[in-house]
Amino acid sequence: MMPSTPAAGALLDYDTRWPGQLAAIDMGSNSFRLEIAQIHQGRYRRIDYLKETVRLGAGLDSNGLLTEEAALRGLNCLARFAQRLKGFAPPQVRAVATQTLREARNRDAFLVRAQAVLGQPIEVISGREEARLIYAGVARLQPSHQPRLVIDIGGRSTEMILGHGRKPLRAESFGVGSVSLSLRYFGEGRFTEAAFRAAQIAAGAELEEALEPFSPGHWQEALGSSGTVGAVSQLLAAGGVTDGRITPEGLRWLMQRCLQAGRVERLDLPGLKEDRRAVIAGGIAILYTLAMHFGIEALAPARGALRQGVIFDLDERLHATALAQDGHDIRDASVRELQRRFMVDTDQARRVSAIAEALYAQVQPKAAPEARRELLWACALHEIGMMVSHHDHHRHSAYLLGHVDAPGFSQSQQRRIAELVLGQRGGLRKVESAMTLEAFAWQVMCLRLAIIKCHARGDVGQDRLVLRRSGTGARLDFDADWAATHPRTLHLLHEEAEAWSRGGVLKLSLRT
Repeated sequence: MMPSTPAAGALLDYDTRWPGQLAAIDMGSNSFRLEIAQIHQGRYRRIDYLKETVRLGAGLDSNGLLTEEAALRGLNCLARFAQRLKGFAPPQVRAVATQTLREARNRDAFLVRAQAVLGQPIEVISGREEARLIYAGVARLQPSHQPRLVIDIGGRSTEMILGHGRKPLRAESFGVGSVSLSLRYFGEGRFTEAAFRAAQIAAGAELEEALEPFSPGHWQEALGSSGTVGAVSQLLAAGGVTDGRITPEGLRWLMQRCLQAGRVERLDLPGLKEDRRAVIAGGIAILYTLAMHFGIEALAPARGALRQGVIFDLDERLHATALAQDGHDIRDASVRELQRRFMVDTDQARRVSAIAEALYAQVQPKAAPEARRELLWACALHEIGMMVSHHDHHRHSAYLLGHVDAPGFSQSQQRRIAELVLGQRGGLRKVESAMTLEAFAWQVMCLRLAIIKCHARGDVGQDRLVLRRSGTGARLDFDADWAATHPRTLHLLHEEAEAWSRGGVLKLSLRT
């Protein structure tokens, strides 16, 4: 029986064995994690948690390619996660990948294999989006009214976020993490003073640009999220050095213990888990650099991390879908901000959106809500490239959409929307690889037809064009009176039918 919540209402069209449950997969550089939880009346209840040390970040070779050995470790883990997720409907699950797959030059090839194994799409998220989601998890599970600094040290990146209440005020990601630093300076398993000093200098070089924006004057409490902070906190508590808070004195004690051991295999610390042994020195070096450079006297371990932030975000998306409220989703706020920043003609964007949505409903009446929303976001932002140049503005728009920071969007989703916007006009060969997917082709067709109908940039009626689907073909119907009074639009429609005859998985014909 489905619970009577808006989020549950968004799942009514899906079969699910686990109503009300949501799942997040965090494909980190050191570990993969699966969190299953339920949110009821704003309260978070964990149902299950699985973690495996995959060391994906250690599998990037000197050419930036993910090795087959590392890829197989990741795929085997995802196969086990897939078993646990049997019976979940697609909208109940969200999988995100972080720094290693942001870097990997062969990430697309790996993602094809990974998505087939998992049975779910995998989104590669930007560093800033990762930081935003980390803060969302911490802010919801450990609320506070004090200005706070949240730090998350991952395998290949470190996120820093300033926030107040539930609102992140500044979020940044830096390319240094416990795995990458450990491999570079402690890769042979030896602990030396020179290695710790070099690791701290390297970490400081990466973090130097954050010195002013994240200085102590901007926050009153400092929290550390996720694996590295949790591991170091446990070591300090188990050693009786602190109550679990991470202090400069505690970090110096840990470094001294490492130096006394001399080698990683001889390191004997109460509370040190085997999966952390090889990367603990890099984590300590980053934490000490942060403490010294940013005046952090005590870093408290936080409740909440990326995976919980993903679940809270997923819950909000399901609410937005169930309530049919564009604007309830943070991605809608990002779209409005991009329209403002790039001075988009919002009246034209609304006209194009209305026509495209009507046409899309005619040919894809059972499309997933997310596919409809991606089309509407493309309509809203198809002209942001006008700020760069009117000439080839569709190419400028696509580039901006593929690279701009847009809270709520994954890099993967931004690339899909950018591809849609690239295909808004002209020949279809520039998007021919994506056009092999019929679902994408229908989105492109509806966007292009809507832009043609609205080309005069004035008010238009929605009832004059009817798009009828027949297999992989479409026929655009309109009455003779409309055609006679809109010769320029009719000319553009004939050119559009010709464009579809030359390429693409769909064909378009016209009939009055």
